[in-house]
Amino acid sequence: MKNNKSFIFFLLLVIILIASFFRLYKLTLIPPGIYPDEAMNANDAIKALQTHNFKVFYPDNNGREGLFINLIALSFKIFGISLFSFKITSAIIGILTVLGLYFLAKELFYFYNSNSNSNLSSYIGLTSSFFLAISFWHTNFSRISFRAILTPFILVFSFYFLFKGFRNKKIINFIISGILFGLGFYTYISFRFAVILLAITFILWFFLYKKEGEKKQFLKFTILNLIIIFLVALPIGIYFLKNPYDFVGRATPISVFASEKPIYNFLESFISHLLMFNFSGDKNWRHNFSGSPQLLWPIGILFILGIIFSIKELIFSLKDKNYKVFIPHCFLISWFLIMLLPGALTFEGIPHSLRVIGVIPAVYIFSGLSAFKIFEKIKIFYKTKTQKIFLIFIISIFLFTLAYSEYNKYFNEWAKREEVKDAFSENLVNIGNYLNSLSDEIQKYVIVNAFDSPLYGISIPAQTPIFIESIKFGKPRAIYLKAEELDKIKTSQNKTVIIPLYDGKLSSELEKRFPDGKFEQQNKFWVYKINYEQ
Repeated sequence: MKNNKSFIFFLLLVIILIASFFRLYKLTLIPPGIYPDEAMNANDAIKALQTHNFKVFYPDNNGREGLFINLIALSFKIFGISLFSFKITSAIIGILTVLGLYFLAKELFYFYNSNSNSNLSSYIGLTSSFFLAISFWHTNFSRISFRAILTPFILVFSFYFLFKGFRNKKIINFIISGILFGLGFYTYISFRFAVILLAITFILWFFLYKKEGEKKQFLKFTILNLIIIFLVALPIGIYFLKNPYDFVGRATPISVFASEKPIYNFLESFISHLLMFNFSGDKNWRHNFSGSPQLLWPIGILFILGIIFSIKELIFSLKDKNYKVFIPHCFLISWFLIMLLPGALTFEGIPHSLRVIGVIPAVYIFSGLSAFKIFEKIKIFYKTKTQKIFLIFIISIFLFTLAYSEYNKYFNEWAKREEVKDAFSENLVNIGNYLNSLSDEIQKYVIVNAFDSPLYGISIPAQTPIFIESIKFGKPRAIYLKAEELDKIKTSQNKTVIIPLYDGKLSSELEKRFPDGKFEQQNKFWVYKINYEQ
């Protein structure tokens, strides 16, 4: 715990390397498959790159804010269209979030620093960022191409610069914070709840500035920050004014307010989300090791202790009117409760770790804070050099065990499960690879739906084979048809393959229309072959 910036930099570098390993190792293989929602992001990015039509909001697939898709397009521009360039976008965002959490935690607890050791807050930041670096929860979403991964990234950096600006009173920090927070509206629907947290942050700092007789300076900083946010968010705001359904369309069907018992469902959902950290987590194999707690149990215990410690500090600092202590603890508790609301206000698939992804930074800061406080209490019992070495050894073993446990859970236990392969639609990737293996002379058709099933443009599952084809050929070679368009299939004398993504009545209908064909099972899917030599 020496006042050594080089040592802190070394530890931070090690943590970033650990975070990079967790997010880059076997990136194109794990998770196995590409979920259609991911593939649609990729296909929209390819289209945007080809047409130079980069949107603030992409309305297909129930609507998606555009920043993440446009970042994927940038990655395709730099690295070319590939599975790696597609996946690397989320991974880089995840790694940078680990770095950002260090800076945020360090800034939040700046008041811990003293003349004898000006780096105490740095160690809280290091501990918090380490826990995030190895987190199954955050690692998983850093390896999936969902736009939600941008939410914790934007939150940690925008509030880091905001708190830093209020502390050192430099205009540049408020400008950067405003730009980042404004970009948050282009990320994920749950980010909108951060507006409440922003308002609370302004209120907290107002009392400190008022106490110090600097209300005018506070107003100057706050107004500047809000103007920047407004200007950056204005384009998507205008879009929503013109397309109001897109503003709420995705959330409306699953909102507790759409249920028959909104209050009961809200309480049930809220409690379920509170229990997800230590008892029963997200049951969706795509999001979690189904049903397991979101936090590894030692980190989960530290998380609870961190909340208890923050509440205690909150109460005593309020009595003493010590705003420098009150502000960070009130901010963290507010963050935790507010960013739980995107999940608590829904009744489908609860607890839902993706909808509450914005709560991740606060959770790991709580864990890092309590770990630091525990270390502060026990280190006084280790006074000799030998005892200190022994303490370092025990801590190192503990941290290594945590890292290995999370590694094993994600890369071995979770990644190899058949349920995970199904959750990420591995069969659809297999269809795309099969289509890529066929020669140009073979006519290729993919039937994207069952008879009379609703469609949203080309059906969502078809997005995965379309993307797999685009990786190799720049665009799909197969013809994608609705079940009602079977008459468009032209067989002539060429070899023809027809792949139904759904069955329904398609099997019997294909055999009826093309009696010379034959079904053949491939890797988790069926192919109807016509004009193949027997």
